[in-house]
Amino acid sequence: MIEAFARDDAFLADVEKAAPPDAMCIWWLGQSGFLVRCGGRRLLLDPYLSDSLTAKYAATDKPHVRMTERVIAPERLTKIDVVTSSHNHTDHLDAETLRPLISANPRMQLVIPEANRAFVTQRLGGDPEWPIGLDHGATAVFGIFEFHGIAAAHNELDLDANGRHLYLGYVIRCGGWTLYHSGDTLIYPGLAEKLRAFAPIDVAFLPINGNRPERRIAGNLDGREAAQLAHGIGVRWVVPCHYEMFAFNTADPRELFVPECERLEQPYRLLRAGEGWTVPVRQ
Repeated sequence: MIEAFARDDAFLADVEKAAPPDAMCIWWLGQSGFLVRCGGRRLLLDPYLSDSLTAKYAATDKPHVRMTERVIAPERLTKIDVVTSSHNHTDHLDAETLRPLISANPRMQLVIPEANRAFVTQRLGGDPEWPIGLDHGATAVFGIFEFHGIAAAHNELDLDANGRHLYLGYVIRCGGWTLYHSGDTLIYPGLAEKLRAFAPIDVAFLPINGNRPERRIAGNLDGREAAQLAHGIGVRWVVPCHYEMFAFNTADPRELFVPECERLEQPYRLLRAGEGWTVPVRQ
């Protein structure tokens, strides 16, 4: 089991450390999950903080063996203003993570693809009108956070019966900072052009586990593709994710991602689960 950089009380103490009021602070929670602190507010991106998938697939031919220890129990995360789900796969919409978070943060808001509203309601319960639903090209504002929906291809640009995207990434603006969390996606024609409209993007969180049909699951960018996408849209910093959670579906960032970033002179940051980072200000 890979040890988290910080977990439980040590992780919470790090989150509570003082920082300049205009700072952008980020912690990797594992898989595609991040905690973002900006302007005194807190945002959770696609958190997976349980062992629900390990339990679900334990007796199958596709075991989800956890590689990295859990950073924090979800009920211990408080002061959360907004949480996102990019799509309905459990590592991005986990009831065992989100229900305790909702109980601990009764005023928290949830941002989802509008196409998934009925599924989200069925999985989480509660008021079906509560989540903020987005589609590609749509915008929503909650407090200091401004969310823009960006279509994601996982593996295709799948639509519901009303033509709304089932998989989204989010461009998020907060206090002069701009982030891009891609959700699960491959590169598709026009993606880079869509993202350049939001330049400069300070940080992009991109998956690197790749697209391997033998895994029998939908795929993602590999490390080389993630570096190339970040470079192509002029991202200031790229942070890889979606690895070191499940043994059958992982990648080593030093094999493809790091060499390609260095070849392209693309700034990047590798984080360990539970590790925080204060994003450098623009020069």
